[in-house]
Amino acid sequence: MTDPSAASGAATPGARAAEVARRLVQRTGEFAVIGLGRSGVSAARLLQRAGVAVYASDAGASEAVAASAAALARDGIAVDVGRHDLARIARAAVVVVSPGVPPQVPPLVAAREAGVPIVSEVEIALRLQPAMRYIAVTGTNGKTTTTALIGHLLRALGLDAADAGNIGTPVSELALRAVPPAWAALELSSFQLHDTPGVFPDVGVLTTLSPDHLDRYPDVASYYADKALLFANATPASRWVATSDNDDVQALVRGVPGQWYAFSTRRDEGDAYWRRSDDMLVVLGTPVVRRAELPLVGDHNVANVLAALLSVMLADAAHRTGDAIVRLAYAVRSFQAPPHRLARVVERGGVTWIDDSKATNVASTLVALAGMTRPTVVLLGGRHKGEPYTALLPELRRTARAVLAYGEATATIVHDLAGALDGVVPVESLASAGFAQVVDRARTLAQPGDVVLLSPACSSFDMFRNYEHRGETFAALARGEAMP
Repeated sequence: MTDPSAASGAATPGARAAEVARRLVQRTGEFAVIGLGRSGVSAARLLQRAGVAVYASDAGASEAVAASAAALARDGIAVDVGRHDLARIARAAVVVVSPGVPPQVPPLVAAREAGVPIVSEVEIALRLQPAMRYIAVTGTNGKTTTTALIGHLLRALGLDAADAGNIGTPVSELALRAVPPAWAALELSSFQLHDTPGVFPDVGVLTTLSPDHLDRYPDVASYYADKALLFANATPASRWVATSDNDDVQALVRGVPGQWYAFSTRRDEGDAYWRRSDDMLVVLGTPVVRRAELPLVGDHNVANVLAALLSVMLADAAHRTGDAIVRLAYAVRSFQAPPHRLARVVERGGVTWIDDSKATNVASTLVALAGMTRPTVVLLGGRHKGEPYTALLPELRRTARAVLAYGEATATIVHDLAGALDGVVPVESLASAGFAQVVDRARTLAQPGDVVLLSPACSSFDMFRNYEHRGETFAALARGEAMP
């Protein structure tokens, strides 16, 4: 993967961010926005409101893209649909890229060759709302739940706070509000961090690390290198939160400047931990809430709660008072898990249907399987992301009644699992089946007392717009409703 900093001639991420900020202030030259999804559209609008000339383009020509382009054009923004004007992009002051756009596409190649800085929508949004305080979260798994928890905790303290970034709401949308929030919980994916050189969080959080996105990265080291960009602007005064239970995390953060705080579910020590002797979650030496009171299931969610509590309490001294601790404990007890993450959909005929569509990698599906206590029909499939599925074998042997492999990844899933599970758990290939047929087959196999678990370990883009669409479709079919 090409280092985007090379495109701008900046030696460090901080220098590249400063250059982008300078060009925003000067408002000279046109900013090119690549991709007309939700983040691209909001970035284009934010730039226009800031007085910057904008050109936006998208190689796609779907109804949604066409509608977004038409709305931007009505507001006076230059737009191309179905094509990119590469010469125009090469003359841009800055190129703003959506996270789903791969780095090797022609408009980004043209920008790099012309020495044009390439940054994310997040970078633009942060530069245009410098007063906003934020806690930034990244990691392979746990980052969405942790981000949602952090936002929930900040609001429980009476703060005007929003959840944004990879969790669904573009950061630019916050800046477009009549009154932007004072605080934000930002989920940052590796793709976003790759092009966001100016991350200076009040607190930065690294949840977990494991191989992922190997369909886009050449190797695990390249993926981890983008995660490490959360710490690119670290100073001795920076505050960082990371798990002490993951060796890859500990290796990545070793030597990074700043004040480091650790959370753990395995040891009764550190800055935040689960004290098993009395079932208490202890943060910065203060008992906060008992595990039995958590509305979330599984040790992985205990870790998410610890990370969220620790980062919020570190963000400001006012968040550590006695009154604040009472508010935080109440907020933890009242938290609702984000959609599509081990969400119970319905129970029909004694069978429980669980939507874990957010599990887009093997590590996340492994967490879901570890939480199953009943025989489970497991739906695995979608677009393969480069990981072997063999890590799932022990938990599948323990809990699975059957594995249904579907979508583009079918052959790989069957290759990795079928022989090793032969005679223990049947693995069925449904490569040519539509998703409704996959769900029908699961319904046929499940017996009263069983679980049907959608935890795909793959991205959704072979059949669906996104993982939300996949989860919504699964839930509708589980309830016997028409596909959305």
